Amino acid sequence: MIDPGKININDFDYLLSDTQIASFPLPNRDASKLLVLDKDNYSTHIFNELPDLLPENSLLVFNNTKVIHARLLFKKHTGSTIEIFCLEPAASGTDIQLAFQQKGSSDWKCFVGNNKRWKDILIEKQFIYNDITYTLTAERKQAIDNAWIISFSWDNTELSFAEVLDNLGVIPLPPYLNREAVEEDNTRYQTIYAVQDGSVAAPTAGLHFTDETFKRLDSRGIQYENITLHVGAGTFKPVSSETIDQHSMHYERIFVKRIFIEKLLISLQKNIIPVGTTTTRTLESLYWFGVKLYLGEKHEELNISQWDAYQEKYDKNIPAEKALQSILDFMNVHKIQVLCGQTQMMILPGYKFKIAKGIITNFHQPKSTLLLLIAAFIGDKWKEIYQYALNNNYRFLSYGDSCLLYP
Repeated sequence: MIDPGKININDFDYLLSDTQIASFPLPNRDASKLLVLDKDNYSTHIFNELPDLLPENSLLVFNNTKVIHARLLFKKHTGSTIEIFCLEPAASGTDIQLAFQQKGSSDWKCFVGNNKRWKDILIEKQFIYNDITYTLTAERKQAIDNAWIISFSWDNTELSFAEVLDNLGVIPLPPYLNREAVEEDNTRYQTIYAVQDGSVAAPTAGLHFTDETFKRLDSRGIQYENITLHVGAGTFKPVSSETIDQHSMHYERIFVKRIFIEKLLISLQKNIIPVGTTTTRTLESLYWFGVKLYLGEKHEELNISQWDAYQEKYDKNIPAEKALQSILDFMNVHKIQVLCGQTQMMILPGYKFKIAKGIITNFHQPKSTLLLLIAAFIGDKWKEIYQYALNNNYRFLSYGDSCLLYP
């Protein structure tokens, strides 16, 4: 069994200078570099070569979440600015799509920047919609964890909260880019297949895909499917504890269609390749939820906690086929077509992957949970390929280059 108390985060550090972090995207999405690692061999390619580099019996899995304009900037008459960063609906378990469709008012859990300057009960910001000026009002309610419950209201009951955010909000770039968002980010910090509103960070491995990429995948007969995991702000939370057992992983919401699980079940012998760490976590979380059901546990929805995969009571080497079939049986009993839930799963070095046979991903921050996942997939080989990328002018992090990894 893996002991998180023996995994030291300092073993997953490397020197990354600001000059190697890609502050802006390349002019063409698929012009990025692609490092391919297959066992002990690695090579450099351009991302638009990806379809030709994949085995024909591959199944790519994408995260079709869409980044919302989650940052709201309220300028006070004193000149100071209060930033409200929308994280998730205030009521636990609320369907995020329903929360976006609320009209007239909506309550959200938010980070508040410059909170000490918020002296008034209400703060307001005007916006124009169809040539008419309206007002968005924010009221700070109670504190929760390191965030606040904010009650929003606006004086047009025909407008949804999603429309208000589209008009007023700013797309939330990762803090390590150290710059404000520009117009280009509205499209480039978004995958071309993003459809489900709900993330505050992009599933960045997918940023490299273009319409041409999909055409070439089709021409080679390579299949692909979608899941949804809404990426939370916790994805940027650094590991501040020395050992991993002291780090609290963030929960993220998952939505998976029945038809996808059916496809996954009959495709287990294929090269199942998730695009991005968020998709990888979703696939592996599905397995462990299936294990819980197979072992007779009763659940209303998918819920995977941080250490479930490392508990002896679940570590029974149950085949993926049985786990996925248990999920389908659960969905039959409850007459549901979309499996909903949340995962806090943390994938650590030593973890044995149950679904993913390869990973398409970007290069991740030092001492991050994302890098731990990569180290779990390819072992200590991560050190060699990251050093190779640093030595060969690869671009790092969200707008950076990518890699295709096989264990």
